[in-house]
Amino acid sequence: MTLLRQASSSLETAVSSFEQSIWVPTKRWSMAHGDRYFPLIAALLFVMSIAFPYWKLHLNAPQYPDGLHVTLGVNTIGGDAQEIDGLNHYIGMRPLSEGGKFERSIAVYAVVAMALVTVVAAVRKKWFWLAAVPGILFPPVFTADLAYWLYTFGHNLDPRAALSNAFDDFMPTLLGPGRVGQFTTWSFYELGFGMSFLASLLLIAAVIIRIQRERRQA
Repeated sequence: MTLLRQASSSLETAVSSFEQSIWVPTKRWSMAHGDRYFPLIAALLFVMSIAFPYWKLHLNAPQYPDGLHVTLGVNTIGGDAQEIDGLNHYIGMRPLSEGGKFERSIAVYAVVAMALVTVVAAVRKKWFWLAAVPGILFPPVFTADLAYWLYTFGHNLDPRAALSNAFDDFMPTLLGPGRVGQFTTWSFYELGFGMSFLASLLLIAAVIIRIQRERRQA
């Protein structure tokens, strides 16, 4: 029992030492500088995310042992999109490239502009609150737009298509497992979305830090 108490006491001492040497200084630094540096990191993450996919849909069927997949970036459609379009033709679904045309045409400019606005949140105190909003809202807006197009494509099938009568209206899953006809599907967010989501969290943290600082100064 004495040995156990000594081990427990040593562990408590080690944890306390860790908090004093790393956690407490880090927390103090975040409270002092987070509302300035977090937006700068967020802006960098937003710009970097352009180069990576945001979302992926993987499809499996017996005749496709390796499966098919399509990836979406802010301005790209990749993977086996052409082959999937060929299959979708038989059920009356429009080509994937017709979804989100406007969004993809402005996406790069919009993300870069959002990153620049995020930088403003770091350097101009007067515009902090307004400048942080676009970056915070970007991930949910992307998700909502993607969900809209998934729903629209699955609920507007061409009745003249060869197999249109074999399919009821449907919506491919936004996240997780699903089924489309004979295909089992799995959809998930990719690295680009993860980077933008982290950027959004950093902006939320910066807002919280700013609120706490202003309350202390009041």
